[in-house]
Amino acid sequence: MKCKICGHVFDETKKTENCKGCLVPNCNMIRCPNCGFEQLPESNAEFKLFQTIKNRLRLKRN
Repeated sequence: MKCKICGHVFDETKKTENCKGCLVPNCNMIRCPNCGFEQLPESNAEFKLFQTIKNRLRLKRN
C-alpha cells in the first residue's frame, strides 16, 4: 500500500501501532508507519479512479 500523504510504500497486512484515543473499535483504518496518516485500505475501483485522474491531468499538461 502507498500512503496518500507521504508516498511511503508499506505492507498493509503487517500491523502497526493502533491509533490512540480511537472511539471506534475495529475501524479498519491502516496507519502509515512513516508519517502516521490513517487511511482505509485501497479498493481496486479507487485505484482505477485515481489512475484515470492522473492520466487525464498528465494529458492536459502536455
